[in-house]
Amino acid sequence: MPQLIIDARTAALSTGLSVKRILPFRRKRMVGPFIFLDHAGPVNVPSNNLSALDVLPHPHIGLSTVTYLLDGQVTHRDSLGVEQIIRPGEVNWMTAGKGISHSERFEDPDLLAKANLEMLQTWVALPEKDEEADPAFTNFYPEELPIFSDKGIWMRLIAGDAYGLTNNVKTHSPLFYIHVELEAKATTTLPTSYTERAIYIIKGSVEIEYQIYTAGQMLVFDKNESPIILAKEKTTLMLLGGEPLGDRYIWWNFVSSSKERIEQAKADWEQGRIILPPNDDKEFVPLPKDKSKPSEPPEANILS
Repeated sequence: MPQLIIDARTAALSTGLSVKRILPFRRKRMVGPFIFLDHAGPVNVPSNNLSALDVLPHPHIGLSTVTYLLDGQVTHRDSLGVEQIIRPGEVNWMTAGKGISHSERFEDPDLLAKANLEMLQTWVALPEKDEEADPAFTNFYPEELPIFSDKGIWMRLIAGDAYGLTNNVKTHSPLFYIHVELEAKATTTLPTSYTERAIYIIKGSVEIEYQIYTAGQMLVFDKNESPIILAKEKTTLMLLGGEPLGDRYIWWNFVSSSKERIEQAKADWEQGRIILPPNDDKEFVPLPKDKSKPSEPPEANILS
């Protein structure tokens, strides 16, 4: 049985984009190095205002963002000068390290015709030795990511190592992140070689030990559990986890093992020391006027 069940909560990223927020959770700050998980969609695109979905330039430190699309298209721009159109099935791994800013713009007119967007973004905390690394961004095409398929099951390894699969996505600590599609009555399991593991149900439902779990739920398992996951219908899952890194402070878009470092990041953003993307520098998200401290529970100080 799951050690913990996390139900997604609603959060707003922009005037037109609301998401299901899964991590961080008051009773579970992290799963392995994963400290944040948002699920956007399926989003009905506003027919007369596509830009309402845009996430304006904003900063990060101490983490890697991992953007993965199931449907739609988004344009990433960052302070390194990278401009990358992100499409379904690609892995977009941005390491913030000592500081980066980026935007996510929805500029594809086909979104208006399709009227759907579905995207997951996770944050992976960095080990202390890498928290001040130089920022970087890498895009991986779907054909660079290994796939396993069998009767009723399809899976793509987004990052890490699992089930004998590996790829060239650079990670900073042991982890796995997998996109899984199951037909009704198909079964799968979780990787067994990691201390912390979880299932997030995007679509459909699963049965584990005679209990039914549905879309929008994350099921967290300890290292001694080896659940058999049975799809009750056509189901989409994300499997994720890894080895814990120790405590992390989190405030707005900043993650660090040091509370003082987060305070420094606040000042750096306010004073312009984290630069804007050179090809998207006309507007930005200002530092929130929130007085909560990074030592408080993460639900209280994650601001959108």
